Amino acid sequence: MLSIGQGDISHGLEAVPVRLEEGVEPPDFKYTPENVVGPGAGLDPTEVMFPGCRCQTTPCSGFTCQCLHHGDNYEHRFLKVDEATGVTSRPIFECNVMCTCGELCPNRVVQWGLQTHLLLFRTERKGLGVRSLARIRKGQFVCEYAGEVLGLHEARRRISQQQPSDSNYLIAVREHLHSGQVMETFIDPANTGNIGRFLNHSCSPNLVMVPVRVDSMVPKLALFAAQDIQAGEELCYDYSGRFQNFTGSVKGQEESAKVRVPQKPCHCGAKSCSGSLPYEADLYHGSCEEDSGPGVA
Repeated sequence: MLSIGQGDISHGLEAVPVRLEEGVEPPDFKYTPENVVGPGAGLDPTEVMFPGCRCQTTPCSGFTCQCLHHGDNYEHRFLKVDEATGVTSRPIFECNVMCTCGELCPNRVVQWGLQTHLLLFRTERKGLGVRSLARIRKGQFVCEYAGEVLGLHEARRRISQQQPSDSNYLIAVREHLHSGQVMETFIDPANTGNIGRFLNHSCSPNLVMVPVRVDSMVPKLALFAAQDIQAGEELCYDYSGRFQNFTGSVKGQEESAKVRVPQKPCHCGAKSCSGSLPYEADLYHGSCEEDSGPGVA
């Protein structure tokens, strides 16, 4: 039986309370349910940047809605994925505050925030972790990985100041555009973040991270269930951005000798465990005057 304490570490900022396991001290950080602008950020994640659709008489769909010109994102509010890979490769844009489709639109999922009851608990070897208090179905949105949106210089500065024993929450997301450009997003929930900051890495994860845009070009890093998850099961994702080796790429491990970054051991316990946590090597190149942790490509 799960030992659930009282209180809500989100302090009422989420649609449902985030519980703390009995006997676990509340962590010291500022809770935010969504991304906030941080030092060096090129874009404000709260700025409305998209015009919105004009769907009123028919539900938003890939046939009619301009927010869905890449195709439908959800089926009955569950993420649509490629059955062969278990992930989605299409850019996801949800309907936004400028759209006329209304709150019941099926293309509004991540923007409503946390809807699943989660528990912050103490693991045996990985520090704090997150469990679901209810069954989660495959494709269901679980939570966002939210924090301060940073510029590259600030991201490198923060990395350079970390000690080997420090936990690194900073995540680097690189999206390859049709134009050939690469859009970079750096999010750090170390001081200001949400429940997503406590999700542990697994080399065989039950969650997959997907960039989802609503009002801003700054993506929400949405975590969806990659499989059916039972109540009480720990929730994990792959810090490298891969999912079952189908997507993503990380430059870290093969460059560890070059950049001399001490790798942290992985305690996920999966049969496919690589033995060490992924990290983003590019953030360790050079010093903060010139210009490990999760890194999603």
